[in-house]
Amino acid sequence: MKKVRISQVRSAINRPQRQKLTLVALGLKKLHNPKDHEATPQILGMIEKVKHLLKVEEI
Repeated sequence: MKKVRISQVRSAINRPQRQKLTLVALGLKKLHNPKDHEATPQILGMIEKVKHLLKVEEI
């Protein structure tokens, strides 16, 4: 299965609580701190909801 590397590039300040919780669920704690995940439909759905805050690369 494909893997994706995601990193947060914009702040979660002044964002809805659901978006903040999605970032936490993806394991993102700080800006520019990448995490690797399997590209499952669940992970891709979470990325889609907060794509304006993230940088996504395929590995």
